[in-house]
Amino acid sequence: MRISVVTPSFCASDWLKLCVASVADQGVEVEHIVQDGGSNDGTLDWLPGDSRVKSFVEADAGMYDAINRGLRRADGDILGYLNCDEQYLPGALGDVLSFFREQAEVDVLFADAVIIDAQGDYLWHRKVLTPLLYHTWTHPLATLSCSMFFRRRVITERKLWFDSRWRYYGDSDWILRLLKNKVSMAVLRRFTSAFTHTGRNLSLNADVSEEAQAFFATAPLLARTFRRLFLLHHRLRRLMTGIYFQKPFSYSVYTRHTRRQRVNHCVTRPTFRWKW
Repeated sequence: MRISVVTPSFCASDWLKLCVASVADQGVEVEHIVQDGGSNDGTLDWLPGDSRVKSFVEADAGMYDAINRGLRRADGDILGYLNCDEQYLPGALGDVLSFFREQAEVDVLFADAVIIDAQGDYLWHRKVLTPLLYHTWTHPLATLSCSMFFRRRVITERKLWFDSRWRYYGDSDWILRLLKNKVSMAVLRRFTSAFTHTGRNLSLNADVSEEAQAFFATAPLLARTFRRLFLLHHRLRRLMTGIYFQKPFSYSVYTRHTRRQRVNHCVTRPTFRWKW
């Protein structure tokens, strides 16, 4: 069993170098495809010559179009995508592959993630649950794509590609369609990934709120009317499964000052509180 990781790239050279390093040192056979939209920030000075990746440079219609292009080129049994400002934590892909080997009925796997600042320091963490239809429709981003993995058959047999008409909510739309198609999902309760809060993340774009409203408007009247109840139910699920509690832990990431080796960080006071 082999895993393929797709990274959509555009003018994020410094972050992409860390992303590539975090995939390359996983200790398992991995195909890393970088789908670049024609960067002019120096990315193309080094990317085509980096033997750790398969790089493709061509114009695209946005992030989700780039992801689809990379997925079409991927030949792994298990697939995932990792943005330039994200990293895999040590041993993550090995555990993901082991899970899929042991759970043949599961098609999509979600795991936990650590959110860090531009220096690699801890900000907070996100522990996830398998998503539910109406909560996803009314409260997107309950999971993070950097810790999401799926079998090839999800796209080859079920034809559940990402919808490139969305600029920011393509993940939520995709998960919504997974739920509608009753795709089997599960959670791997470990931190597999780190998401960097750079201050320039796509999710901080001013247009996000407008697209959020457009996504919310597609929900049935029942879901929109009882939106707060679905949020309460989600929080109760998190409470009952112990997600609000986390013991001190450590994680290891690359930083812009330590591109050749990971730096270990000890988290003595974990918090789940989202600070954006």
